[in-house]
Amino acid sequence: MVNHKVKKWKNCMSENALTVLTIFGVLGGVALGFILRSSKEEEWTKREIMYIQFVGDIFLRMLKALILPLIVASIVSAIGSLDLSLSGKIGMRSLYYYGTTTISAVILGIILVLIIRPGEISGHSFVANEDLAPPRNVTTVDTLLDLVRNVFPPNLIQACLAQYRTKLTEPKNMTNVHSINDWDISHVYADGTNTLGLVIFGIVIGITLGKMGESGKPLLDFFNSLSEAMMIITNWVIWVSPIGVLFLVAAKLLEIEDFGAIVGQLGLYFLTVLIGLFLHGFGTLSVIYFVCTRELPFKNIGKMGQVLVTAFGTASSSATLPVTLQCLDNMGADPRITRFVVPIGATINMDGTALYEAVAAIFIAQVRGIQLTLSNVIGISLTATAASIGAAGIPQAGLVTMVMVLDTVGLPAEDVTLIIAVDWLLDRFRTTVNVMCDALGACIIEHMSRGEIENIEKEKADEQNEAIDLTQI
Repeated sequence: MVNHKVKKWKNCMSENALTVLTIFGVLGGVALGFILRSSKEEEWTKREIMYIQFVGDIFLRMLKALILPLIVASIVSAIGSLDLSLSGKIGMRSLYYYGTTTISAVILGIILVLIIRPGEISGHSFVANEDLAPPRNVTTVDTLLDLVRNVFPPNLIQACLAQYRTKLTEPKNMTNVHSINDWDISHVYADGTNTLGLVIFGIVIGITLGKMGESGKPLLDFFNSLSEAMMIITNWVIWVSPIGVLFLVAAKLLEIEDFGAIVGQLGLYFLTVLIGLFLHGFGTLSVIYFVCTRELPFKNIGKMGQVLVTAFGTASSSATLPVTLQCLDNMGADPRITRFVVPIGATINMDGTALYEAVAAIFIAQVRGIQLTLSNVIGISLTATAASIGAAGIPQAGLVTMVMVLDTVGLPAEDVTLIIAVDWLLDRFRTTVNVMCDALGACIIEHMSRGEIENIEKEKADEQNEAIDLTQI
C-alpha cells in the first residue's frame, strides 16, 4: 500500500515536474529580487538590472520567435483540416464565448469599483509622475479605425514587423484648434507584429485550402508539418522557462522604486482589480464552463499550471501562446480546434485587460472628483471592451489602450501615470486571467464540437469504405 502511494506520488511529480520547477522559478525570482535589493544601500542601476534580466530576455526572445510561424501554421492547418461548415460553427462559438467573457469581465469590474470606491477612499493626494513619457495622443475613433486597418495588412512581410498606427501631431498654428480632433493626422508603422492581420490571413488561407480539396493538399501538408515542427521546438524551449522566469521576476523587483505605493495610496485600487480578476477567473469563467460542459473546470485549470505560471512570469499572452498549445495537446484536446481557437483568443480576447481598464478609468475619475453619469459608465464599458480587443499581447499593452478609455470620461492621457506604480504587478495577474480564459475557451469549444467532428469523420470513413467496395466490384 505504501509502495503504491510512493509510486503514485512519483508519477504525479514526474508528470508535473516542469510546472513545479516553474513555480519554484517564480518564488526563487521573488527571493532573489529581495535579496539583491537588500544587498545594496543605493538603487540598482539600469545596466545592473539589464545584466540580471539577460537570461530572462533570452527566454522571452526564444518564445517570441515561435509565435509568428506557430500562429500562421496552426490556424491554416486547423481550418484546412476541418469541414468548412464546422469551421464556421467553431468560429462563431469562439466569438460568442469571447464576447460573453469580455463583457462579463467589464461589468464585474465596474460593479466592484463603484461599490468599493477606492479612488474616494484613497484621497486626492496623487501626483502624476512627470518623469514618465506621456502616452501617445490618440482618440477612441482613431484606435478603433487602426484596429480595422490592421485586419487588412497591405504587405504581409511588413505585417510580421510592424502595426499600422494613426499619429496626431499638435499643429503649429493653434488658432482654429479647439480639441485634439483638430490636430494634424499622420500614419506610421510602429514596431510590433500585426498579429490580428496575420490571423485573418491564416483563416483565409485555411478556408481556401479546404475548398481546393486534393489540389490544395500538398500546401496543407506543408502547414501541418510546420505546425508539428513548431510544437516540437516549443517543447524544447519551455524547459528553459523555470530559469527564464526566475530572472525576469528578480529583475522586475529591482526596477521598483517604492513598494509603499502598492500598500499605500494605490493599495485599495490594487485590491479591487485583484478581487475582480479572481472572481472572473474562478467564478464567471467557471459558471460559463459549467453551463457549456456540465462539468467544473478546476481539474483542467490544475493541468494548466505550467501555462498560468509562464503567463505570470512573462506578462505576455502572445509569448505564452506556444506553451498554451503544448499544454492543451498534452491534455488530449483536439489540435484542429485548439490551434484555431487559441491563437484567435490570444489576439482579441483580453478579459483581464478589459476588467482592469474599466476599473482604472473609474478609479482615476474618483480620484479627480468627477461624478460619473450612467452614460459615462456605459461608455466606459463599451470602450474598455473595444480597447481590450485592440491591446497587443505584450507586457503592459493595456497602458497604451487606456488612453481611449480615459478619453471616454474626458480625462487627460497623462492621468495614466497615476496607476503606473502598480501596473507592472497587475499586468502579470491580468495576463494570467487572459491566458486561462483562452485555454478554457478552447476546452469548451472542443467539448461542444466533439460530436460534430465524430459525425464528419464517420461520414468520411463511410465514403472511403464505399469507394473501396466499388473498386473491388
